[in-house]
Amino acid sequence: MPDTCRIIALANQKGGVGKTTTAINLGAALAKAGRKVLLIDMDPQGNASTGLGLARSDRRSTTYDLLLGNGKASDGVHGTQVVGLDIIPATTDLSSADVELMSSTDRSRILRRRLKELLQDREEYDYVLIDCPPALNLLTINAMVAAASVIVPLQSEFFALEGLSQLMLTLREVRGSANKSLRIEGIVLTMYDRRNNLSQQVEADARETLGDLVFKTVIPRNVRLSEAPSHAMPVLDYDPACAGTKAYLDLAAEVIQREG
Repeated sequence: MPDTCRIIALANQKGGVGKTTTAINLGAALAKAGRKVLLIDMDPQGNASTGLGLARSDRRSTTYDLLLGNGKASDGVHGTQVVGLDIIPATTDLSSADVELMSSTDRSRILRRRLKELLQDREEYDYVLIDCPPALNLLTINAMVAAASVIVPLQSEFFALEGLSQLMLTLREVRGSANKSLRIEGIVLTMYDRRNNLSQQVEADARETLGDLVFKTVIPRNVRLSEAPSHAMPVLDYDPACAGTKAYLDLAAEVIQREG
């Protein structure tokens, strides 16, 4: 794979933590910063694809085809309304990929191999973001084996840190077997309410426990951020002036700063 391309998986086995929202808006923010980004939708729900305006009828080739070896690896790349941001979309077909891949001896490395083919064919990408499903299944394992690092969205709520333990165990297992260089890019606090003592306590606990792994940027609870997906666009385009937009631009700046 091109040395200049950074492959980052966004993962958390808990649903509803802002993972897909972060994938869409971080991708858009990196594109606004002049980077060329490919977002791979690895969630059978296909919410990242819908959130970037791809109707199901327009998803000609998908991550299911990518993993099952149907056609060229680059066939699934679709443009989006965001300049500099492409996507390989997902449909519910992807939910059967787990079962279909189980018979393959190389089942945890399929995405890595196909992504290598894609990046050799299309060398323009600076970032590949992989939006994992909310489960520690074979799809998520494939994403972790293919990635250089993982961003973990962490909801600012009670028990948030306790839910990290299983994810950390999975990361350790992947490092010990299929991807020794895998690291945590960072943990980003989502749905943060500065007026809420609980949010502040979760942030304090996270920073005390995990230190510099926690991004300085926190993603606020923001009405415009919640509304944007229903308009099939990133919040950066839906409301460029809102707090959610500023937060994702700041997060992208932190990710770029870590390039070195």
